[in-house]
Amino acid sequence: MYFDIKLITKNMLTTVIVDDIPAALQMLKEDIERLHPELNIIGTASSVVETAKLLRKQQPDILFLDIMLGDGSGFDVLEIFPNLTSKIIFVTASDEFAIRAFKFAAIDYVLKPYSEEELSTAIEKAKGQIHPNKERLDILKDTLAAPNEKPTKISLHTLDKIIIVSMDEIIRCESDSNNTIFYLKDGQKIFVTKTLKYFADMLKNYQFLRVHQSHLVNLQFIKAFIKTDGGYLLLKDKSTVPVSVRKKVEVMEILSSIHRK
Repeated sequence: MYFDIKLITKNMLTTVIVDDIPAALQMLKEDIERLHPELNIIGTASSVVETAKLLRKQQPDILFLDIMLGDGSGFDVLEIFPNLTSKIIFVTASDEFAIRAFKFAAIDYVLKPYSEEELSTAIEKAKGQIHPNKERLDILKDTLAAPNEKPTKISLHTLDKIIIVSMDEIIRCESDSNNTIFYLKDGQKIFVTKTLKYFADMLKNYQFLRVHQSHLVNLQFIKAFIKTDGGYLLLKDKSTVPVSVRKKVEVMEILSSIHRK
């Protein structure tokens, strides 16, 4: 661990790096110093204890926080400092479960090994991000802790806020150009600034099925498949969703399988 006090110019942002692998920590430190002179690294740490000591002295503008540490996890650091003001960039090894967890929580991250472009993108996002609230961090923590279980909640980015939604409340999703409209059980519509493909890929192994180029449906809300008029789904909220020609066989097979259960 080290803590460094330097002369900080008006436009510089203070930074602390936390990683329990010395080579990874040194590489990230060198990359930041080389590529991002606007960031002033004031300290590094390799454990929860060292990080806590650093943050008690000064909370940086940006905190690079590894998920798994030798004496605990990055979540332990956040529990010690529930009112942390730093913008967080989580750093994690490239892992499909980790990627899924961050997507469900709508929290930005950097995967190791990262490219210079990925690092720069994460830093730019961090400069304008809002500190993740406890509920989003809980989604991330729970999803990472139980990779084989179905997540129960998802964070949705709208134009001006992030909304936490229970998966069982989502009836369907509809494409709107490069955005997605979520239709909820209570009648609420949420306009989300990500593509339908993004959510279709994220939710494909759960209870959601993309039945059309523009439609993603929660299987538990399907009431019937109507074969007339080209084929469409009647949902429990009385809405209807078209089924594309190439998806008809798959939809009928899935509905037959559900019926047999």
